This record gives sequence, structure tokens and C-alpha cells, in this order.
Amino acid sequence: MFATVPNPIPARMKGVNRAEICDVNFQEFVRQWRGQPLPTPAPDEPILDGSALDARGFYELFESQLISRHLDLMARVLRVQNKVFYTIGSSGHEGNAMVARLTRHTDPAFLHYRSGAFMAERFRKLPGMDPIMDSALSFAASAEDPASGGRHKVWGSKPLWVLPQTSTIASHLPKALGTAIAIETARRLGQPLPVPDDSIVICSFGDASANHATAQTAFNAASWTAYQKLPAPVLFVCEDNGIGISVKTPVGWIAESFRNRPDLDYFFADGLDLAAGYGDVQRAVEHCRRTRRPTFLHLRTNRIMGHAGTDFEIEWRSIEELCAVEAADPLLRSAAIALESGLMTAEQILALYEDIRARCFAAAEAADKRPRIETLEQVMAPLAPYTPDKVQAEATRAPAPEARIRAFGGEDRLPEKQAPRHLAIQINNALHDLMAKYPETLLFGEDVAQKGGVYTVTKGLYKAFGSRRVFNTLLDETMILGLAQGFANMGLLPIPEIQYLAYLHNAIDQIRGEACSLQFFSNGQYANPMVVRIAGLGYQRGFGGHFHNDNSVTALRDIPGLVVGCPSRGDDAAMMLRTLAALAKVDGRVSVFLEPIALYMTKDLYAPGDGQWLTTYPTPDQALVLGEERVYHADARDLVIFTFGNGVPMSLRAARQIEATHGWKVRVVDLRWLVPLNHAAIAKHAGECDRILVVDEGRFSAGIGEGVITAITEAGFGGKPLRRVVGADTYTPLAGAAFLVIPKDEDIIAAADALAQ
Repeated sequence: MFATVPNPIPARMKGVNRAEICDVNFQEFVRQWRGQPLPTPAPDEPILDGSALDARGFYELFESQLISRHLDLMARVLRVQNKVFYTIGSSGHEGNAMVARLTRHTDPAFLHYRSGAFMAERFRKLPGMDPIMDSALSFAASAEDPASGGRHKVWGSKPLWVLPQTSTIASHLPKALGTAIAIETARRLGQPLPVPDDSIVICSFGDASANHATAQTAFNAASWTAYQKLPAPVLFVCEDNGIGISVKTPVGWIAESFRNRPDLDYFFADGLDLAAGYGDVQRAVEHCRRTRRPTFLHLRTNRIMGHAGTDFEIEWRSIEELCAVEAADPLLRSAAIALESGLMTAEQILALYEDIRARCFAAAEAADKRPRIETLEQVMAPLAPYTPDKVQAEATRAPAPEARIRAFGGEDRLPEKQAPRHLAIQINNALHDLMAKYPETLLFGEDVAQKGGVYTVTKGLYKAFGSRRVFNTLLDETMILGLAQGFANMGLLPIPEIQYLAYLHNAIDQIRGEACSLQFFSNGQYANPMVVRIAGLGYQRGFGGHFHNDNSVTALRDIPGLVVGCPSRGDDAAMMLRTLAALAKVDGRVSVFLEPIALYMTKDLYAPGDGQWLTTYPTPDQALVLGEERVYHADARDLVIFTFGNGVPMSLRAARQIEATHGWKVRVVDLRWLVPLNHAAIAKHAGECDRILVVDEGRFSAGIGEGVITAITEAGFGGKPLRRVVGADTYTPLAGAAFLVIPKDEDIIAAADALAQ
């Protein structure tokens, strides 16, 4: 039970600063305590009878709680002076320090934003680290912030294995589970791990976030994994304060929802009472580490001082309710334990309280004087690292000959010794090569294993490399990408497959908000290297309608740091995959390899049987340069056609007709790299040719073509005769109607005719 504040201060009216009230409440509670203390316990004795927490541990946890509280109070005061830029606090959640104490600093942690006390306690795990100064630098957006370099207020630390999280609700849960699974996967594969083999993963979140679809994805996948007796040592810590901003969680909802969920082991602990809750947290942590099963720790917390500094709760919450919340402040209970146990006197508590306050304000004032980010170059420095020479050297480094021979089933079956093949086969060959080259590579997704993919692109990989490296996942794109991030965190090279581009959109935040942001928000300390294979684009002769003919490349175009490559022919595909894998290995980059489904089996270009879209397999010492285009008829200057994917063979066919009709020499440029676009190459070709056509199989609005035209215009060539051939702003229908909405050879020819007028 909580000791209530003996004499609550009378200033309870609208407009009073609730942070100030909590500050005064604590001091008044300590001063007015009149109980009879017990004999002072020895450091290794229980802090109170029956508690699993000893006196030394309690004192350190209490100190961590006070550090967290004073960081919150400091932020509220200095925010109005523009010395601090973040006020979402941890007040009421200070019990999460118990989780930090009972876990290791090598247990990867993906944290809720109310994790100040967790961080303060974890800082104890390594000598010479200062939780107050490091946090102050982050609050001040200092360029010297060791977590993010001043790019965001995040709880993070490379030496403490706290991976920085941003604020997208619940989006970190899938990658936390993925990391837990990755620990076991790497161990079974014999791959070196950056953490001990018996590590667990900590993932904290609020009760409101537990309802989010992304969170439910992770819970379901955790249960799905455990149901199959597969290890998934993740500790989900639900910090239940009963409210999400202003929306209350129904009383009992979290317990009712999770207590009996199959294969998700439930524990409850009182996070408002260190003496009572410690043993329950300990049992949950030990269970997770011992059983390697997903574990759900329901941690009772409170939220005082509002959601953030701008949340004036008095405007929507009654005075009586606020007073009750503030009376249940966990720091009051910790002070009572310190006093009742005889561990500390009131004077000692208040002296510690004020000492920590002074340290927090001094650190904040010092942090305010430290350098901040001042240039765009500084902002973007960790976003998209690229070391071309190293990437090219890695991309052209061939696998060991014996590994290739094993992968392909014999020297006489090496793909470069075979006749020309179509795109699907050459992608398959390239994947065999990559998996032979990198033993840490994993390929996974829906139907990719025994079946070999819905288009047989992954055929034979399961047989060649086994079920530990090539495996099917549950039908959940969010979790596929969460797994990929987890595997990358543990030093593996994931190649996840998203079966169709249309299936990406409900999961794209795992790329946009999570994978691609990690280097940025960790100042380059963490990365999620991966190559995401996605089958997409149109022209499947009307099969499947929109969900199998999705041209929405735009969804990928504005993701900072992402690389998107789109080959139109088999040799380019193989060399592009090598480059993307090298980008992941060398620079930690996230990339999408967009595969045009309709070109998978294409053999002919101009006429049936001509075989001109088949290619030989490039030897493993060949790779593309990021951004490098392919040019057909480079000496032509009358017309240049910029295109990609399915547009390439269409444009080549149309070019023949245009030459026959107008006598023009036509240059066709296959962009190959869609994100980022090579503006310099586009400008070069546009400048060398008299007329310009842009063929974009995407939609009229916000397609790749808009980026190409922007590059042309900004280079000063917008005055040249120019046309764009593009799809309509509509979903793709079934059957022959599909060809009413996407470009055709005839549309390219008609656009050229218009340029001739």
C-alpha cells in the first residue's frame, strides 16, 4: 500500500504546474514522515522482510529513479528557455530500473520512451559512464550526444546495447523479436555473435501501444515461433500506466488480453514498489533466459506530469484524479521504503535528492554550451554512407571456387558455362552465388523454401543451403522485415522476400521508420544491412489485377537512405545483386531489389523466337557501380528515351519503329537505379540529344518519371522538346483491361510522333 502525502499542498487549481507539485510533494512527504525505522539492514540483506531486493540494490535503484525524475524536472524548466528540446518524461515509470538491474548490458534493449530510470540503472553496468551528462547532451540536441549525435532525443547507447528508437508507436517490437530469434539462429549456424549466446532481448512499450497492429504482429509471431518449439528469448515489458496520451486503457485489459495468450508466458510485477516488485521481475527475466521462450512482463506503472510538457492534463482530467495519480508516485513509495527500513534518514534522502537535482541542472547547462549540428552535411553524415572503392572491391570479390561448385552441384554446372538464360534463372544463380560467398546470408519469406517461390526464383536454394539458411516465414510482411532487422543486428546478412510489391505497403514503416532510420538516429553506430527482394511492377498479361501488378514505386522513393535497384535483364540482375550485398556488408545499407515479374521468363525482344532478351551469366568478379546506367545506341543523338524495368524492352522495340518512321537515331537509357536517381547521368544524356522521352510504367502522379524530368530541368535542358509516357492514376484491373492503364509500345511511338510536330 502507498503512504499518502500527509499534507497535500493546497495549490490544486487550474494553471498550477503539475511538475512543481510532484517535486514539492516528494520533499514534503519525506520531511513529514513520522514512522519508526527498522534496524539498518546490511548491504546484502533484504531491504524489507520478504523482499528479494537487498539493501545495496535498493539504494542504487532508488538513486536511478531520482536521476530519471530530475532529468524530467530539468527538462520542464529548461524547455521554456530553449535549452532542452524534449519533454516526454519517465515520471511514474521509474520501476523499469528493476528490469535494467536484473538484465545484462549485453542484452539488446529496444526501449519505450519512458525509460529514463532503466537507462540510469544500466549505466552502472560499465565503469566510467555518466547517465546524467549523456542524457543531458541528448536533451540539448548536442552534436556530442553519444546516442544520436544531436539528431533526436533517444534512449540509446552502443556500449550498453541499447539500440536507439524513434517514436513510431510499437514499430520496434517486430525487430526486437527478430533480434531474439537471430541470437538463436546465429548460434545454430555457428556464426559469431556480437553478444553472449545466452543473451535475451528486452523490448518495452506502453499499454496503449500493445493494441497497435504492429505490436500484435510481434506477439503473434512470438507465439507462432514458440508453438513450434523454436527459441525466441524476448522479454516484452508492457509498462502499464492505464492511459495513452488522453485515452484510458480499460481496467484489467492488459492482464485479460495477455495472461492466457498461448505460448507467450505472462508475469506480473508491481513497478510502483521496488521491494514488492523486484522478485517478480527477477522471475520473469530468469524464466526468459532459461527457457528461451517469449515472455510478457506486465509491469504496473503510473504516469505523472502528463504525456509531455505540452500536455496540460488539468484541462481534461479532474483535480481529484490528478491528486490520486500524484499520491501514487513510485518515488514516494521508494522514499518510504528507505525510511521504514532504516537505510536512510529524511535528511539523507533530501540531500541525495538535491544533489542529483544540482547535477542534472549543471549537466544541462553544460550541454547547452556544447556544439550543435550546424550544417546539412552534419545532419546527413550517417544517413547513407557510401565508400565506392570498398563496395566495388567487395562486390567483385568472387566466392571460393569450392563453395561455388558445391552450391551449383558441380563445376560443369557453373552458370557462366551455361547458355544464355532469362531473368528469373539469372537471379536464382546470383542468389546461389551470394549464399556461397557469405555463409551468414539468410534467405526467407513466404513460399521461398521447398516451393522455390511462386515464380521459382528461389528454386534449389533450400536444397543447396538447408533449412537453417533458407526458410519460410509466417504470412506477415511486417514480421518478415522485423526478422530481417533482427538478423542484421546480430551480424547476419538477411535477404528477405516480399512476395509482391502490393504486399509491402502495410509493412513499409519497418523500412521507412525503422531499418533506414537506424544509422541516422544512432549517428552511424548501428545499422540494419539487408537486401529486400520484392517482385512487382505490371504487364503480367492482366493476371491478378492490382495486387499482382503494383507499380507504386513512389512508396519507396522518399525513404531517406534507401537504395532501390530495378534490373530489366538477367546479367544486370546478377551484377546488381552483388553490388547491393556489398553495400550491405561494407556500408550497412538497406536496399530494395525490385524484380519485374513480367520479365522473369521473357526470352524474346523483337520477334517470337529471337532470344534477344536472354543473357549470359556474368562471372562472379563483375558487378555494377551504384547509379550506373545501361545505354543502348550511345552514339544516337536525335532522341533519348529514359526508362526502367518493363519500359526497357518496350522502348527498344519502339525505337526501331521511330527510326523507321522519322529517320531518327534513338538512344535508350535503362536507369537501373531508381533510388537515388543518377542526376548527373540523366543530365549528360539529355544534354547530348535533341529530344527527350521519359517512359515510366508507374502512375501519372508521383512516379519515377517526375524525378527524371526534375533532373533534366534542373540541369538546364527543360527547354528541349520533351514528353512523358506514363500510366494512369488508377489501380490495375484484370485481364486485357490492364493494358488500358499502363503504357504500351504504341504510346511511346505516339509520343515520338508528337515530338516530331
